[in-house]
Amino acid sequence: MLMPTRVIAATSTAAALAACGGGASVTEPVPGLAVRAAAAAATAERHGACVDAQPFYWSVGDATGRLASGRAGNAAPQADTVMPIASASKWLFAAYVAELRSGQLLAADIPLLNFTSGYTEFDFCLREQTVAECQSHQGLVIRNGGHASAHEGRFFYSGGHMQRHAVLLGLGGDSNPALAARVGQRLGIEIAYTQPQLAGGVATSAAQYERFLQRVTARQLHIAALLGANAVCTDPVSCPTAVSSPLAGSLRWHYAIGHWVEDDPSGGDGAFSSAGAFGFYPWVDAGRRWWGVLARHETAGLTGEGPDQRPARDSAACGARIREAWVSGRVPD
Repeated sequence: MLMPTRVIAATSTAAALAACGGGASVTEPVPGLAVRAAAAAATAERHGACVDAQPFYWSVGDATGRLASGRAGNAAPQADTVMPIASASKWLFAAYVAELRSGQLLAADIPLLNFTSGYTEFDFCLREQTVAECQSHQGLVIRNGGHASAHEGRFFYSGGHMQRHAVLLGLGGDSNPALAARVGQRLGIEIAYTQPQLAGGVATSAAQYERFLQRVTARQLHIAALLGANAVCTDPVSCPTAVSSPLAGSLRWHYAIGHWVEDDPSGGDGAFSSAGAFGFYPWVDAGRRWWGVLARHETAGLTGEGPDQRPARDSAACGARIREAWVSGRVPD
């Protein structure tokens, strides 16, 4: 699927800095597109938070399409490189449900999408299973589908909520190809599933996820009106209604309808995001004007599911700096 072609290539730090004379003036009220792109490119290539995440592809856009993009580090992926996106799948499934409901979620949908339903026993799916077979699988290694009454109404980051939701929505008989066709067609993008897991099984390219985010910021998908909706606190250290979070003790973000709200009181900017375990990091800014993708596939440092793992954590930190550079027109400190 083609993206609009109004793109500023920004792959060289030298070229980027030349384009804006080393950075936008702090007094400039509205940075121009070239200044924003230059600052974002320089940040991607040399900011410490982004050096830690390299190699990666990055892009920023708005409702019209991709506005700037680049590659940082040796052998960085391209925009059309297909990769597993892990938990970035969650935002796509939430958007699929929003389309099914024409933007009006049922009361029963909400705890399954903000992870307070109590369906917290879930490991992973086998590739050849259907959605329902995965949801009900109970074995020596894999134990899925369990419900804990003690977790009802309390945040618990787990793929079990969405797997249960998919069965209730009638997707139980779908295998990977049928699931990809059903979700992808609703959202207007091309995806595949490597396992029939709604919360983490998607493989796609940055270009396709860009198309999804473009449609969100253009208000062409119902999830646009649900950004930040029904958000719950997630940090068990500071919130008694949270049980388990990949961010525990580090970031006090909230969790909404299949996505994080980056509103930590010590420096969050309120952006919406869905970081994947291997480092794929999509975002929409708090003002719902800009979107971005940082795409990489890194398996080193994985310790569990979610943004506490090193690849996802590094991508989220770098992506936030690129977002800051784009909005301000300056390379952040």
